[in-house]
Amino acid sequence: MSTPVWITATPPATHGELHIGHLAGPYVAADVLTRYLRADGEAVRFTTGTADHASSVEVRALRHHRKPEEVAEGYRAAITADWLRSGVEFDHIVRPRRDKGYGRWVQDLFAKLYAQGVIAPRTRLLPYCEPCDRWLHGAHATGTCPHCGAASDGGMCHECARPNDGGDLISARCALCDTPAVARRCRRLYVPLEPFRDTLADYWATAGLPPRLAALCESLVEDGLPDIAVGHPAEWGLDVPVEGFPEHRIDGCFEAAAMHLFGHDPKGPLPRRAIHFCGFGHAFCHAVLLPVLLLAQDIKLPQDFNVNESYVIEEGVQEGNVWALDLLTEYGSDTLRRHVLQARPLGRRTVFQRERLAAARRELDENWNSWLSRLFSAVREECGGLAPQALPGGTGWEILERRLHRGVDDLREAYGPDAFDPRRAVAVLDEMVRSVADFGHVNAHERCRPSTSCRHLPALAAQLAVASGLAAWSRPVMPEGADRLASALRVEPGRPVDWQALTGPLPGTRLAPPSGPVFGF
Repeated sequence: MSTPVWITATPPATHGELHIGHLAGPYVAADVLTRYLRADGEAVRFTTGTADHASSVEVRALRHHRKPEEVAEGYRAAITADWLRSGVEFDHIVRPRRDKGYGRWVQDLFAKLYAQGVIAPRTRLLPYCEPCDRWLHGAHATGTCPHCGAASDGGMCHECARPNDGGDLISARCALCDTPAVARRCRRLYVPLEPFRDTLADYWATAGLPPRLAALCESLVEDGLPDIAVGHPAEWGLDVPVEGFPEHRIDGCFEAAAMHLFGHDPKGPLPRRAIHFCGFGHAFCHAVLLPVLLLAQDIKLPQDFNVNESYVIEEGVQEGNVWALDLLTEYGSDTLRRHVLQARPLGRRTVFQRERLAAARRELDENWNSWLSRLFSAVREECGGLAPQALPGGTGWEILERRLHRGVDDLREAYGPDAFDPRRAVAVLDEMVRSVADFGHVNAHERCRPSTSCRHLPALAAQLAVASGLAAWSRPVMPEGADRLASALRVEPGRPVDWQALTGPLPGTRLAPPSGPVFGF
């Protein structure tokens, strides 16, 4: 039986720590979708890896006089710890230098594609640094993109997402010593994409690509699909398993695409649907090279793409203000997750503003936590800390209940893969909390009416039902606080996002509210 949904997120290069821009890109958003589908009963496999063999890892090692494996291992540990602290839970994180059989599997795939003629040798110009006595590929070379004119490394432009061959990088220089590069002829291994023109065009036409990614793919077809270098003369990375290239290493983009296949389990059944989360600058590996690897093996896999733009860190912002670890320590995962989802750079770049992160904390404190604190205090004072012996009710309850049902429909649409919009989900959740907080304020005055006792208890039961619902509805966005709320109410965590979650704890249940805020800290 095949895995119904396979969700991937771009493997980050282990040349540095995660900053808030990374979390605002693929990782938290992919985790939101994964949590929603799992709670809804879908079988999901959520995978990524770490790009330990990226050329940027070697460049950082050379700059700091360290071994590349030390750099990769150190930052891999930091990145995986940041994922864990931010609540991003992968089923499998491929560790290229630790996962048993990984290196051999990638090399076997490379050799198989070479034997099939999918990979072929070509002789092209490649920048070379004479003072360093080093071929400049990937992050070793800096210059200007020949397609869009932006500053670019060799191999891939993160601005327009189009590949360059190194030799066509304008004004190429050595990233280490800043010496102008000399173009030399170099025989390398390539994947010529032109033989896949028709199959790729058909694939892209049915994949439902986001507009900017569709424009990139159509431009590649119109301009003539390029040959993509998948090996380079280098010292760092997996050895090219082809005779005649003894000092060449497998390209990082090829390995990233292959890593996704290994992370899913190359020996297991294929999923019926794959959903890839990536930044636009990495879209080529996901939307072009990965399909080629699949098509070359006669594998047709329906794939969807959630592509984000850049979350820009302005110049002058101190490093301590953007690193994921520091912000998670200061704000907690609930605040940081809801902020990066609100600021998610979808269709356009967004700029990190610390005040907006602080505003996310204020929203939780002044609305979410304030309402829950009043609710738990009222239950303690009026009912001895036990869920009241009353059915949900109160002035305006029927109206609020209808609004909540509509809100759940909106949430399911915003969380779902076909119209995925976590920013909309956050807005709907905030509106729900404001509405129930108003309901609580209005009905609190029932305690002051001398004519009938216990008139306020149905309103408390109603608010507890909404709190129970929020423990399920908010969990994809803020799992830490949602689970804390479920524990306080003695209800099951991780329930589906549906209207049936609008059921409070059984009458007489002793609540266990936390000593501090429910969401954030």
